Amino acid sequence: MATRLTYTFDNGPWPGATDKLLDFLAERDIKATFFVVGERLQDPESRKLAERAKAEGHWIGNHTLTHSTPLGRDGGQERVEREIGFTESLMGDLAHPRKFFRPNGSGSLGKHILSQEAQDYLAENKYTMVTWNSVPQDWIEPHRDWLARANDDLDQLNWPLLVLHDKFIAEMLDTLKAFHDGLIERGIDVVQDFEPAYLPIEMGRVHPAARELTTP
Repeated sequence: MATRLTYTFDNGPWPGATDKLLDFLAERDIKATFFVVGERLQDPESRKLAERAKAEGHWIGNHTLTHSTPLGRDGGQERVEREIGFTESLMGDLAHPRKFFRPNGSGSLGKHILSQEAQDYLAENKYTMVTWNSVPQDWIEPHRDWLARANDDLDQLNWPLLVLHDKFIAEMLDTLKAFHDGLIERGIDVVQDFEPAYLPIEMGRVHPAARELTTP
Protein backbone atom coordinates (compact mmCIF):
# COMPACT_ATOMS: atom_id res chain seq x y z
CA MET A 1 0.00 0.00 0.00
CA ALA A 2 1.23 3.46 -0.89
CA THR A 3 2.75 5.67 1.77
CA ARG A 4 3.71 8.51 -0.57
CA LEU A 5 3.04 9.63 -4.15
CA THR A 6 4.67 11.89 -6.73
CA TYR A 7 2.60 13.74 -9.34
CA THR A 8 4.03 14.29 -12.83
CA PHE A 9 2.31 15.79 -15.86
CA ASP A 10 3.49 15.16 -19.42
CA ASN A 11 3.23 16.50 -22.97
CA GLY A 12 2.38 20.16 -22.30
CA PRO A 13 2.15 23.00 -21.83
CA TRP A 14 -1.30 23.53 -23.40
CA PRO A 15 -3.08 26.92 -23.13
CA GLY A 16 -6.59 26.35 -21.87
CA ALA A 17 -5.54 23.18 -20.07
CA THR A 18 -2.26 23.63 -18.19
CA ASP A 19 -3.52 26.90 -16.72
CA LYS A 20 -6.58 25.13 -15.27
CA LEU A 21 -4.37 22.40 -13.87
CA LEU A 22 -2.02 24.94 -12.30
CA ASP A 23 -4.99 26.65 -10.66
CA PHE A 24 -6.03 23.33 -9.11
CA LEU A 25 -2.53 22.52 -7.89
CA ALA A 26 -2.19 25.98 -6.36
CA GLU A 27 -5.51 25.64 -4.53
CA ARG A 28 -4.36 22.34 -3.04
CA ASP A 29 -0.74 23.40 -2.45
CA ILE A 30 0.49 20.47 -4.56
CA LYS A 31 3.97 20.58 -6.07
CA ALA A 32 4.57 18.45 -9.16
CA THR A 33 6.92 18.06 -12.11
CA PHE A 34 5.90 19.04 -15.64
CA PHE A 35 7.72 17.16 -18.39
CA VAL A 36 7.40 19.51 -21.35
CA VAL A 37 7.64 18.86 -25.08
CA GLY A 38 10.14 21.17 -26.74
CA GLU A 39 7.90 22.05 -29.69
CA ARG A 40 5.25 23.29 -27.26
CA LEU A 41 7.73 25.80 -25.80
CA GLN A 42 8.07 27.44 -29.20
CA ASP A 43 4.53 28.79 -28.73
CA PRO A 44 4.78 31.96 -26.60
CA GLU A 45 1.57 31.28 -24.68
CA SER A 46 2.68 27.76 -23.86
CA ARG A 47 6.05 29.00 -22.68
CA LYS A 48 4.35 31.47 -20.35
CA LEU A 49 2.57 28.54 -18.73
CA ALA A 50 5.86 26.72 -18.18
CA GLU A 51 7.27 29.90 -16.67
CA ARG A 52 4.25 30.15 -14.40
CA ALA A 53 4.64 26.53 -13.34
CA LYS A 54 8.26 27.11 -12.35
CA ALA A 55 7.39 30.34 -10.52
CA GLU A 56 4.79 28.43 -8.50
CA GLY A 57 7.30 25.86 -7.32
CA HIS A 58 6.85 23.08 -9.85
CA TRP A 59 9.84 21.39 -11.47
CA ILE A 60 10.25 21.43 -15.23
CA GLY A 61 11.69 18.45 -17.10
CA ASN A 62 12.58 17.62 -20.70
CA HIS A 63 10.19 15.25 -22.55
CA THR A 64 11.83 15.33 -26.01
CA LEU A 65 11.30 17.83 -28.80
CA THR A 66 8.56 16.09 -30.78
CA HIS A 67 7.21 13.24 -28.60
CA SER A 68 7.26 11.01 -31.67
CA THR A 69 9.13 7.74 -32.33
CA PRO A 70 10.78 6.55 -29.09
CA LEU A 71 14.55 6.93 -29.02
CA GLY A 72 15.08 3.20 -28.63
CA ARG A 73 13.59 2.72 -32.10
CA ASP A 74 15.17 5.73 -33.80
CA GLY A 75 17.97 7.06 -31.63
CA GLY A 76 21.00 7.90 -33.69
CA GLN A 77 23.32 10.64 -32.48
CA GLU A 78 21.88 13.43 -34.60
CA ARG A 79 18.30 12.72 -33.55
CA VAL A 80 19.29 12.33 -29.90
CA GLU A 81 21.00 15.72 -29.90
CA ARG A 82 17.93 17.32 -31.44
CA GLU A 83 15.27 15.59 -29.34
CA ILE A 84 17.09 16.03 -26.03
CA GLY A 85 19.71 18.71 -26.49
CA PHE A 86 17.68 21.19 -28.52
CA THR A 87 14.77 20.83 -26.13
CA GLU A 88 17.07 21.58 -23.21
CA SER A 89 18.26 24.73 -24.97
CA LEU A 90 14.64 25.79 -25.53
CA MET A 91 13.95 25.25 -21.84
CA GLY A 92 16.84 27.48 -20.81
CA ASP A 93 16.48 28.61 -17.21
CA LEU A 94 13.21 26.71 -16.85
CA ALA A 95 15.20 23.50 -16.48
CA HIS A 96 15.77 22.03 -13.04
CA PRO A 97 19.46 21.91 -11.99
CA ARG A 98 19.27 18.09 -11.98
CA LYS A 99 18.39 18.21 -15.71
CA PHE A 100 15.36 15.93 -15.61
CA PHE A 101 14.64 13.99 -18.79
CA ARG A 102 11.75 11.61 -19.41
CA PRO A 103 11.72 9.51 -22.59
CA ASN A 104 8.45 8.74 -24.31
CA GLY A 105 7.31 5.16 -24.67
CA SER A 106 3.49 5.00 -24.79
CA GLY A 107 3.37 4.38 -21.06
CA SER A 108 5.43 1.19 -21.03
CA LEU A 109 9.04 0.65 -20.01
CA GLY A 110 11.45 -1.38 -22.12
CA LYS A 111 14.28 -1.21 -24.60
CA HIS A 112 12.13 0.80 -27.01
CA ILE A 113 12.57 3.99 -24.96
CA LEU A 114 16.34 4.54 -25.17
CA SER A 115 19.17 3.84 -27.60
CA GLN A 116 22.77 3.37 -26.53
CA GLU A 117 23.51 6.74 -28.13
CA ALA A 118 20.78 8.34 -26.04
CA GLN A 119 22.07 6.74 -22.85
CA ASP A 120 25.60 7.92 -23.60
CA TYR A 121 24.34 11.45 -24.35
CA LEU A 122 22.41 11.61 -21.07
CA ALA A 123 25.42 10.37 -19.13
CA GLU A 124 27.94 12.67 -20.79
CA ASN A 125 25.72 15.72 -20.27
CA LYS A 126 24.78 14.81 -16.69
CA TYR A 127 21.04 14.38 -17.10
CA THR A 128 18.74 12.66 -14.62
CA MET A 129 16.40 10.26 -16.40
CA VAL A 130 13.01 9.89 -14.73
CA THR A 131 10.81 6.91 -15.58
CA TRP A 132 7.52 5.85 -13.95
CA ASN A 133 5.58 3.07 -12.30
CA SER A 134 1.97 4.34 -12.44
CA VAL A 135 0.49 5.25 -15.82
CA PRO A 136 -3.31 5.04 -15.51
CA GLN A 137 -3.81 6.01 -19.18
CA ASP A 138 -5.87 9.16 -18.88
CA TRP A 139 -5.56 9.56 -22.66
CA ILE A 140 -7.61 6.43 -23.39
CA GLU A 141 -11.40 6.57 -23.65
CA PRO A 142 -13.36 6.45 -21.46
CA HIS A 143 -10.90 8.93 -20.00
CA ARG A 144 -12.33 8.94 -16.49
CA ASP A 145 -11.42 5.29 -16.03
CA TRP A 146 -7.91 6.49 -15.15
CA LEU A 147 -9.16 7.11 -11.62
CA ALA A 148 -9.91 3.45 -10.86
CA ARG A 149 -6.58 2.34 -12.32
CA ALA A 150 -4.65 4.93 -10.30
CA ASN A 151 -6.43 3.88 -7.13
CA ASP A 152 -5.51 0.26 -7.86
CA ASP A 153 -1.86 1.35 -8.04
CA LEU A 154 -2.18 2.86 -4.57
CA ASP A 155 -2.97 -0.63 -3.30
CA GLN A 156 -0.04 -2.24 -5.11
CA LEU A 157 2.83 0.24 -4.91
CA ASN A 158 4.69 1.76 -1.99
CA TRP A 159 5.55 4.98 -3.85
CA PRO A 160 3.60 5.60 -7.07
CA LEU A 161 5.34 7.87 -9.56
CA LEU A 162 2.14 8.93 -11.29
CA VAL A 163 2.00 10.07 -14.93
CA LEU A 164 -0.95 12.19 -16.05
CA HIS A 165 -1.31 14.55 -19.01
CA ASP A 166 -2.20 18.25 -18.87
CA LYS A 167 -4.39 18.15 -21.96
CA PHE A 168 -6.64 15.38 -20.70
CA ILE A 169 -6.70 15.77 -16.94
CA ALA A 170 -7.61 19.47 -17.15
CA GLU A 171 -10.96 18.47 -18.65
CA MET A 172 -11.79 16.23 -15.69
CA LEU A 173 -10.39 17.97 -12.66
CA ASP A 174 -13.24 16.53 -10.64
CA THR A 175 -11.54 13.13 -10.95
CA LEU A 176 -8.22 14.59 -9.88
CA LYS A 177 -9.95 16.17 -6.90
CA ALA A 178 -11.50 12.82 -5.97
CA PHE A 179 -8.14 11.09 -6.30
CA HIS A 180 -6.34 13.67 -4.19
CA ASP A 181 -9.05 13.62 -1.54
CA GLY A 182 -8.53 9.88 -1.38
CA LEU A 183 -4.81 10.37 -0.77
CA ILE A 184 -5.57 12.63 2.15
CA GLU A 185 -8.10 10.19 3.61
CA ARG A 186 -5.56 7.37 3.40
CA GLY A 187 -2.74 9.43 4.90
CA ILE A 188 -0.59 9.21 1.77
CA ASP A 189 2.02 11.95 1.57
CA VAL A 190 2.48 13.86 -1.68
CA VAL A 191 6.16 14.51 -2.35
CA GLN A 192 7.87 16.24 -5.24
CA ASP A 193 10.95 14.05 -5.52
CA PHE A 194 11.25 10.65 -7.19
CA GLU A 195 11.95 7.19 -5.84
CA PRO A 196 15.60 6.46 -6.70
CA ALA A 197 14.65 3.10 -8.24
CA TYR A 198 13.02 5.01 -11.12
CA LEU A 199 16.08 7.14 -11.88
CA PRO A 200 18.15 4.80 -14.08
CA ILE A 201 20.50 7.70 -14.84
CA GLU A 202 21.10 10.25 -12.11
CA MET A 203 23.07 13.41 -12.90
CA GLY A 204 25.07 11.41 -15.43
CA ARG A 205 25.59 8.30 -13.30
CA VAL A 206 24.26 5.26 -15.12
CA HIS A 207 22.74 2.63 -12.85
CA PRO A 208 22.41 -1.07 -13.79
CA ALA A 209 18.66 -0.68 -14.36
CA ALA A 210 19.43 1.49 -17.40
CA ARG A 211 20.59 -1.58 -19.32
CA GLU A 212 17.03 -2.94 -19.24
CA LEU A 213 15.82 0.22 -20.99
CA THR A 214 18.54 0.58 -23.61
CA THR A 215 18.69 -0.80 -27.13
CA PRO A 216 22.30 -1.87 -27.85
